[in-house]
Amino acid sequence: MGKDVFEVTVNILKMFVIFLMMVQAVPILVWLERRGSAFIQNRLGPNRIGPLGLLQLLADAVKFLFKQSFVPEKSVAPLYYFAPVMALIPGALAFNSIPLSIPINIQPFEMAGQTWGPYTFAFQGYDLGIGIVFILGISSLAVYGLMMAGWGSSNKYSLMGAVRATAQAISYELALSLSLVGILMVYGTFSFREIVDIQTGPLTFKAFGGEHIVSWLPNWGIFFQPLGALIFFAATFAEANRLPFDLPEAEGELVAGFHTEYAGFNLLLFYIGEYGHMMVASALLATFYFGGYSFPGLNPADVLTYMQSVTGGANSASILTAVVFHLVLLAKVAIFLWIFIHVRWTLPRFRYDHLMSLGWKTMLPWALANACFTAIWMWLGHR
Repeated sequence: MGKDVFEVTVNILKMFVIFLMMVQAVPILVWLERRGSAFIQNRLGPNRIGPLGLLQLLADAVKFLFKQSFVPEKSVAPLYYFAPVMALIPGALAFNSIPLSIPINIQPFEMAGQTWGPYTFAFQGYDLGIGIVFILGISSLAVYGLMMAGWGSSNKYSLMGAVRATAQAISYELALSLSLVGILMVYGTFSFREIVDIQTGPLTFKAFGGEHIVSWLPNWGIFFQPLGALIFFAATFAEANRLPFDLPEAEGELVAGFHTEYAGFNLLLFYIGEYGHMMVASALLATFYFGGYSFPGLNPADVLTYMQSVTGGANSASILTAVVFHLVLLAKVAIFLWIFIHVRWTLPRFRYDHLMSLGWKTMLPWALANACFTAIWMWLGHR
């Protein structure tokens, strides 16, 4: 956690701040989804409370916090209460392990009569070095929260939604994991930071014993694994239970699915968990296939030099430089989140047998073929 009290404190605070970032992004995404869907459907959307309906978020927060919570008479109380927390934890842990910008370098400074530093703080909650393995493992636990909600509610509609969610998650996790095999073979590392570093500079690839450079394209993973990126992005819709893969919450069939018996703050935790998975999926897509927090023509050393000329301090310049690259990643994540929202109001919901057929008979074989083709291509390129 750190070599002294200051470093340990900062590292602990980082985890809480990043978690709060994820939580605070949820009401903004809800407003964007309501407003965006209104534009898509040619209606007004939220416009009563505050300018452009922005204070509707505050009204919703008050409703969620003060709405009466109840427990179904025949429910399994421990499972019923723990399910919303279990739905939230995987997304929060996964988001904390993704690098959101370049590290912040703090030079030695004086405080409380003592010299502190130097420090290097990663712009993420924690760096395990095997980030994608951790995220795939922790994200797969989210289905337990849905199953707990269905079983603990003692409601047949909730249970049917939970069973659907379990089958769907198992089906699409295979395709999602296999779609990443190709890009991991290309990069040769599990570390997110190394993956982002590899994607800097012009597009460079090996083929038939020679190295080729395309100076007008960035060295992003999307150019090496377009099929893998498409399969990964489609599978994340199913993992996050978003349309057209929202069969666990099919209102016309299951009332509200696994959270039929939930209201108030407990229901809010399910919403945060769902949007948290959307943010993790968008951040992973940006990290693996679109350069992460890097951007063509934006060199960290040049930005740091400029910030030093503006602020005159090394520490403040390092912090501002990290903020600049953090905004780059946020812009990419925002684009993918908007695609999540746009797809919800564009594509119809799948029939359940079609959903399972797509996962097992189409996406899984294509993900496997993509991994095999990548292995052959790399073997030919290094001969």
